Amino acid sequence: MTGLRPGAILRLSSLALATIALLPVQLVIARLAPGKSATIPLLFHRLTCRCLGVRRRIRGTPPPAGSGGLIVANHVSWLDISVLGAERPVCFVAKSEVRSWPVIGFLSRLQHTLFIDRSRRGATADVAAQMGERLSAGQAVVLFAEGTTGDGTRILPMRSSLLGAAHEALKSEIDGAGEADIAVYPLTISYTGFHGIVGGRVERTALAWYGETELAPHLKAVLDAGAVDVELAWGEPIAMGRKTSRKEATRLAEAAIRKARQETVSGRPLA
Repeated sequence: MTGLRPGAILRLSSLALATIALLPVQLVIARLAPGKSATIPLLFHRLTCRCLGVRRRIRGTPPPAGSGGLIVANHVSWLDISVLGAERPVCFVAKSEVRSWPVIGFLSRLQHTLFIDRSRRGATADVAAQMGERLSAGQAVVLFAEGTTGDGTRILPMRSSLLGAAHEALKSEIDGAGEADIAVYPLTISYTGFHGIVGGRVERTALAWYGETELAPHLKAVLDAGAVDVELAWGEPIAMGRKTSRKEATRLAEAAIRKARQETVSGRPLA
């Protein structure tokens, strides 16, 4: 990656050294003490945010510490992984292509990411079964329900298929047949600007990684910026299951995410 400023080179070097130092520790912990394997990813994501100058602001009430549930979020950038991973131990659901990406794929596997092959019939059911196991074990699972990244301003329609499949799998994990509620936590990720200065559509689009945007130039832009501001806005939890269907839960989560994005963009709360 050429043309980096000295400060960007220092940040990238620090991140590379931190990755090299933490990788063997995570491999050992994953083998000898898998129950504690979430500690190193949490530290890694916090270091990533620090090295890249990402500053997080929290709005709303996050899920209680240590609680499980399904976090339904919009998707803006590859940065979302570290922004969320720096807040609490979570596992992600990602498309199968991520598994083979250099560095990122390896790190994703170490964090026990669930990969879904959208080209294979039955892939949703396989991933949903794994999600059910994680949820029944009290883990927090992050689902980017849009299915792709947005431009930083618009919220794309959210898909209900994985929410419903995860609920069915959780029912099987719990009692095999009876009803069960699953906590769905809407979360809005908004990159608001640089260096504490709130930007507009141009700045939000510049921070988004979407469409045909290549990773290397986008990473260079983030490194050169030196200070990226992001807001995480938590909505009210939704109990999906006995009274609320997966389609209704998806609709409520999408509405909460759209409302939070509009509040962030406008700078004022909506009624």
